[in-house]
Parts: sequence; C-alpha cells; structure tokens
Amino acid sequence: MWLFAFVVGLPLIEISLFVTLGGWLTLWPTLALVLASAVLGVWILRGQGLRAVGEMRNAAQGMADPLSPLAQGALRMMAGIFLVMPGFFTSAVGLLLLVPQVRDLAIARMARRMQASGVVVRRTQSDAPIDADYQVLDATPLDAPDQERPGSSGWTRH
Repeated sequence: MWLFAFVVGLPLIEISLFVTLGGWLTLWPTLALVLASAVLGVWILRGQGLRAVGEMRNAAQGMADPLSPLAQGALRMMAGIFLVMPGFFTSAVGLLLLVPQVRDLAIARMARRMQASGVVVRRTQSDAPIDADYQVLDATPLDAPDQERPGSSGWTRH
C-alpha cells in the first residue's frame, strides 16, 4: 500500500511544486534550478564511487566496521540520484541527504529495523599456524595439458 501511495503521490507532489514554484519564479529560473540540480547530481554520482571504495578500504585497514562507510556512500549516491531526477521535492530530499547528520539519522533509523546474522571473521596479526584437514581431489599438476586433466574442456583452466 505504501509503495502504491508513493508511486502515485510523488508525481502529484512534483507537478504541484512545478506549477506553484514555476508560477512564482517564472520559466527560465525554474528550468535553471532543475538543470543545476541535475548537474550537481551527476557530479556527486561521478565522484561517489571512488570515494566510497576509498572509505571502505580505510575502514578495513583500520579493522573498523566497513558497513558505516558503505551506508554513507549508498545514501550519498541516493542523494545524487534524487538530484538528477527532475523535480523540486526530489531535489530537496537529495540536498537533505548530503547533510552528514541527516545521513547518520537515516542510518540509525534503518539500523533499528534490520537484524544482522552471519559469521564475523577477524584478521589477526599472529603468525600462529592454522590447523586444518584436507583431502586431495585431483593429483594432476596444474601445468599438465588439458587432455590429461579430467573435467577440463580447453575453455577453462582449473
């Protein structure tokens, strides 16, 4: 139900804002604002990918949780997408998502609704050996011709 209300309501909000603000600002300033919003959104989207990867790499190297930089980057990308979409309401939401405190609040609200499950793997600085059991499945050397290795098609290398 909420999705249907969003799909129907968003265009109605955008149209009413275009009519209201367009009548107050006139045509050219309205178009200039929409185009400036789109340019800002594209600029944010272009720089966001590398920035998010760098933040996640720094978090992983510092043994910190990489989920926060990932969520921050995703919300910044959402801000860019909202800014690219034509309309005053979506542009306002996009501009709000550029504010770090608003992103933190949104992440905190989403985190309350999510439940994490899985395995946590931590890297240690120890040189201690790791005990493991193993079984040799294919004793054929990797540099052997493809015909000698079972299951090899010539298109793939095992």
